[in-house]
Amino acid sequence: MRWPQSITSGSAIALSLCLALGAGSGPALSAEVNDYPTAARADYVFACMKSNGETQDNLTRCSCSIDVIASIISYDNYVEAETVASMAQQQGQIGTMFRSTTQAKNILNDLHRAQAEAEVRCF
Repeated sequence: MRWPQSITSGSAIALSLCLALGAGSGPALSAEVNDYPTAARADYVFACMKSNGETQDNLTRCSCSIDVIASIISYDNYVEAETVASMAQQQGQIGTMFRSTTQAKNILNDLHRAQAEAEVRCF
């Protein structure tokens, strides 16, 4: 399954501040509130279907996928991880910072674990 990189909001300065303060240092407990906005879920499902095929089966699978991800990591951590992933693709010093720091790697690892669990459960 190809994962959408649909959320690219946030600036490098704000993200750097979040990283410096240790925000997003671990996955949220699944018992926490469901804090993903409907628009963010829909955006994920549209991008997932674009990557995997626009079928009814993939609508169900992609919807399941974001539900699993939302049960594992908070929305704030999800946005942070998507931002780190987007920034890591940049050339130069900024991209290197987001590819090489331990904090950035930990944030991405949390997202990748949630995505792997979603893949197992939904695809």
